[in-house]
Amino acid sequence: MATLRGLYCCFKCQNHIAFHDDIISKDFRASSGRAFLFAHAINIDKGAMEDRNLMTGLHTVSDVYCADCGEALGWKYIKAYEESQKYKEGKFVLEKFKITVMSPTSGRFT
Repeated sequence: MATLRGLYCCFKCQNHIAFHDDIISKDFRASSGRAFLFAHAINIDKGAMEDRNLMTGLHTVSDVYCADCGEALGWKYIKAYEESQKYKEGKFVLEKFKITVMSPTSGRFT
């Protein structure tokens, strides 16, 4: 059973989205600002795949949405066309301002 330690949730409805231990990098950027790269995400719906020119080159991505409320949270990398970016394939970028973290001690959101 997973603990609440580092549980990231949708900012709008508090649906569980990702675990702190799945963060690969906190140095990502989205159009709205800072974002995190996660190895896995849960309770999300994926949009249609599309090719998108991002800061690091051309990628095939799918936008991801909260499965409960439908809020856009970020995107999933489907394919990277540059060899140096292949590590992103299958990973999720979640915008920092779209997720909150549940406190491990109180069970409250911070």
